[in-house]
Amino acid sequence: MLYRANIDPWGFRTSEYEQRKFQATIGALSRRRYHRVLELGCGIGVLSAMLAARCDRLLALDTSQTAIAEAKRQNLTNADFEVACLPADFPAERFDLIVLSEFLYYFAPADLKVVAQQCVRALDQGGEMILCHWLGDTDNPLTGPEASDLFASFARTTLPARTTLNEKSYRLERLSGYDHACK
Repeated sequence: MLYRANIDPWGFRTSEYEQRKFQATIGALSRRRYHRVLELGCGIGVLSAMLAARCDRLLALDTSQTAIAEAKRQNLTNADFEVACLPADFPAERFDLIVLSEFLYYFAPADLKVVAQQCVRALDQGGEMILCHWLGDTDNPLTGPEASDLFASFARTTLPARTTLNEKSYRLERLSGYDHACK
């Protein structure tokens, strides 16, 4: 419903905040290239296009059919955009990068635990996860910091290295089996 009223309700294409956050997210990647990337909560695909430039294959998921239809209009040859409702529709494939941007606070803690476990199982050995969340209040079950901390605690045994960059309004993190500094 939200995307039907305004195809870019958060200004992904026009907001300086969103553009800086997306650039910081790409800057936090530890590798120049990835084989398979999973983006959860892709919206209209603005960050997806940036991720697609850094990988062989991108699978980008969102619950909104309208947002997915808009994302597909980019005609990214190495990207598949699909409607999915997590945790029920989590893909069966494996990935070397999983990106969760402004997404985890929509889950209740029990579902967040399931999604974290699914992500850990879907991550190739040596892979990493990038989390980015708003630090302000939300009308969702969790705040960005709460969701991020909870997700990281569920993934800690497999991905013990947690690198964090806090900006004024968002937190950007990399979870991996080894330590890298966020750029």
